[in-house]
Amino acid sequence: MTAAAAAEAVTEATGAEAVTAATPAEATTAEEVGRRRRSQRWRRGILAGLITAAVVAPLSAAARPQVPAPAPAALASVTAATLDEAYAANRANAEEASGMAAAHGDRERAAADRAMAGPSRDYLAFDGRGSGRATEVFGDLAHADRIAVLVPGSDTSLDTYDRFRATAAHLQKELVRQSAAATGPRTAVVAWLGYETPGTISATVTTTGRAEQAAPHLREFIRQLRGIVGRQAQLSLLCHSYGSVVCGSAASGAASSLDVDDIALVGSPGTGVDSTAALHTRARVWAARGSDDWVREVPHIRADLFGTTVGFGTDPVSPSFGARVFAAGDGGHSDYFAPGSVALANLARIVLGETSEVTHA
Repeated sequence: MTAAAAAEAVTEATGAEAVTAATPAEATTAEEVGRRRRSQRWRRGILAGLITAAVVAPLSAAARPQVPAPAPAALASVTAATLDEAYAANRANAEEASGMAAAHGDRERAAADRAMAGPSRDYLAFDGRGSGRATEVFGDLAHADRIAVLVPGSDTSLDTYDRFRATAAHLQKELVRQSAAATGPRTAVVAWLGYETPGTISATVTTTGRAEQAAPHLREFIRQLRGIVGRQAQLSLLCHSYGSVVCGSAASGAASSLDVDDIALVGSPGTGVDSTAALHTRARVWAARGSDDWVREVPHIRADLFGTTVGFGTDPVSPSFGARVFAAGDGGHSDYFAPGSVALANLARIVLGETSEVTHA
């Protein structure tokens, strides 16, 4: 198959959606209509190029040279009583990884690992090999009755971990603020970097491949988390960008048993299914998109092109998907957890179970 044929197939698959994405009725002037159409052609061209790469090029593109790191700490099943032991073992593993990275000459990774080994850091899991994995806890997990699990999108690794960590810290701070009353719930946030995320500009970001690989790991993590916090705790899964594809795959898989109470999709390109019913979950499903989020321009299609499924299906904020759509303000793709934002306030309300207080778009 040639690149030209793949591009033509993509154009056919995405053309109708792109044409109907903005109509003259939505624009106030002829100039605005023209601008939107040019933008659609530009975005469709980029999508076609990425999907062509997914079909034609190998999906396992050359990665950065592997940085040596120890195997993850060997731990028995973690319980509420053994959390401190697990935290200490994973910090020690991060410290060892830092030393090995430094000896290898990778000062950037060595510094990242060293920061992650700090005495105030708490990890349920840490793996410094390759792009890295980490599951970090914010708050008192052993005694929390409201817990949020964050699932990140593309370009998240140990090398870029600080920005993902910041989202979790912002959410925990907002949860504490909203539940400041003495009788308020006890909260914790878990930042789950438990899969190899795709690059934003890559073939893999247009397909469900990485999400399908991640799904069983997310299901297993939720099962383990239930073992730590118990059946009475309320779990919310907050999924950003490509992370919503991971959450969709975890919820809708044939072996799915995703025991959570709420699933919130923000900045989502789609979930890989066309409705909340297809997620096969008892959880309340929420969705939001900021008015300045570029994802709103992504064609919501799903097509099988020569054995490769590209696209993620129905827009989660569309009525046909069936999610509870909440307000996210005028922020962009990276602003859902910004302090003081409408989106962050609503995400905290969802985690706290204050569903009647959530503002709607």
